[in-house]
Amino acid sequence: MAAPSVPELTAAVRRFNRFYTARIGALGVHHLGTPYSLTEARLLYELGERGPATAAALAQALETDPAQVSRAVGRLERAGLVTRARDARDGRARRLTPTATGRREFKRLDTLSRTRTGELVTPLSAAARTRLLAALRSVEEVLSGQPAPPPAVVIRPHRPGDLGWIVSRHGAYYAEEYGWDASFEALVAGVAKEFIEKFDPRWEACWMAEIDGRPVGSVCLVKKSATVAKLRLLIVDKEAQGHRIGTRLVHECVTFARRAGYRKITLWTNSILDAARHLYEQAGFTCVEVGPTEHVFGKDLVFETWELDLKAAR
Repeated sequence: MAAPSVPELTAAVRRFNRFYTARIGALGVHHLGTPYSLTEARLLYELGERGPATAAALAQALETDPAQVSRAVGRLERAGLVTRARDARDGRARRLTPTATGRREFKRLDTLSRTRTGELVTPLSAAARTRLLAALRSVEEVLSGQPAPPPAVVIRPHRPGDLGWIVSRHGAYYAEEYGWDASFEALVAGVAKEFIEKFDPRWEACWMAEIDGRPVGSVCLVKKSATVAKLRLLIVDKEAQGHRIGTRLVHECVTFARRAGYRKITLWTNSILDAARHLYEQAGFTCVEVGPTEHVFGKDLVFETWELDLKAAR
């Protein structure tokens, strides 16, 4: 596909700007139905997020005319939303600080903005949300000339539907990376089925790792005996590796196991899974048993048992 010409791209950007500003209600005299202009609302947001700042710093943050910022600050000051005081580090500058009323208005504006944007994206499908997020990041990265910020990783307890993802992802990942056949996915499905049917939250848990609301990893801890827990179904998507997700998931297991009163965690892995074995070693696990070569999942594999003594690991 040929690169667009500058006039073509300019027209496209302007068309998007007209579309988006109308959708978020930025064109009215009063932003989001409040008494404030868009500039005034942005100033309240910056002061609410960053705390006290000079007018020059705010103009730089908003990339706008300092005179326009000064006029907007004057209106906010007259409304009792900000105060000015001499900057202790630079006597020539005045530092702006939101008042208690200003902080309340910032919170109200922030809530209104979140609600309006949430209403815009809530109807989107999961696939559409993923596409939109990628597009927004691309726009920000291209126009700023700066690399996109690292994605936010969230580790959360499992909920309905997650075990299905775990089974599907294990089947696809190990087929793609190691050539394992469908019998492995069947094994994982059996483990997931048993976890759901016998789940006891006092002794067992499952965690999901997400990036921007999209699942990218998982791990389960299940009860093997009154004193031994078993770590199972650890996986991190290939594109999500490098964010220490595996380390965080294993840490959740160890923390939960200690809290539940287990004395040991055991796990079953394979000699070719170097990244996982390194992760377990870093967490304090040791390999206690190496099995014979077996032809399973369509490959000749060597399975290993690793253990973590929770009392010794404290």
